[in-house]
Amino acid sequence: MDRMIRIAIIEDIDDVRDSLAGYFGKDPEIECVCAAGSMEAFFEKADTISPPDIILSDIGLPGMNGIVGIREIRKIFPDVQIIMLTIFSNSDKIFQAICAGASGYLLKTTPLSETRRAILDVSQGGSSMSPVIARKVFEYFSRPRNRGSEEETLSPKEKQIVQALTDGLSYKLVADRLSISLHTVRFHIRHIYRKLHVNSKAEVISKMLGRDREAY
Repeated sequence: MDRMIRIAIIEDIDDVRDSLAGYFGKDPEIECVCAAGSMEAFFEKADTISPPDIILSDIGLPGMNGIVGIREIRKIFPDVQIIMLTIFSNSDKIFQAICAGASGYLLKTTPLSETRRAILDVSQGGSSMSPVIARKVFEYFSRPRNRGSEEETLSPKEKQIVQALTDGLSYKLVADRLSISLHTVRFHIRHIYRKLHVNSKAEVISKMLGRDREAY
């Protein structure tokens, strides 16, 4: 690795924020350049820190929430990758975050070692997908589709990868199970996220149009 991966943490719970900052502060491959308790506090520090490669951000923040914050962060750091770290595991929150541009979504109960692995995966061009999130993705693409729907579906290989992740396998073990490379696993997961991004946007637009009609 040419240089350390720079991360920033945005988390309002002191214990969680301090735990993450302390853990990665001792990591030889990861440098924590900022740990803030809100989006507003992060933006106040943005001009004084080295541009982060990856941001770990909570969704349910005081003031500006994490999903809105993703869009604002990208105005300052357009190339940064964002992993949502939150207590929410429902599909709406997951897909809203992905639609906003998140590269991964982990629960706060995720062990620190797995959070580290997610950071490394995202830094190498992948997208993080924990077993809980994989199950939500599988449910999303398994729902009945309207005839003629333009929404994408998972390819057979993508279904195998999501199923393996649902079984709790690491990316490396997924690669071993399917006899493919680790790079190929990351490529497919990134593609799955792109599909979610498109579908999620369409759903959000549809809901907004529906609300506009109801307003009249």
